[in-house]
Amino acid sequence: MAAAATKEREPAMTTSAPLNFRKIAALVAAAGTLFWLYTFYAIAHVPPGDGTGFQWLAVFPLGMIFGLFFLPVWLLVALGRLPRFSTAVGLCGLITFAIVWTQLLNEFPKS
Repeated sequence: MAAAATKEREPAMTTSAPLNFRKIAALVAAAGTLFWLYTFYAIAHVPPGDGTGFQWLAVFPLGMIFGLFFLPVWLLVALGRLPRFSTAVGLCGLITFAIVWTQLLNEFPKS
């Protein structure tokens, strides 16, 4: 009886599962997509400044970042191809978003 109890406990002590890069790539792509959608909300709430609406021009570089980095990641995740490459591209996209968004925040008028 005791031997059966120890055999039941042994599988719980196995090595950890390898990283699932496809799930990680999907999470990174989801984070990038949600941030991209958030930027529309944030730009809509920027003080009007001179009233010309030029703050909406920030949508173009942000949209290009989304299209160049995150759409391919979503495609590769859906196809199940190149998961490590997809993760790396997604992380590069998040870094690019951070750099561009920081620059844009300095350009927007302050309230």
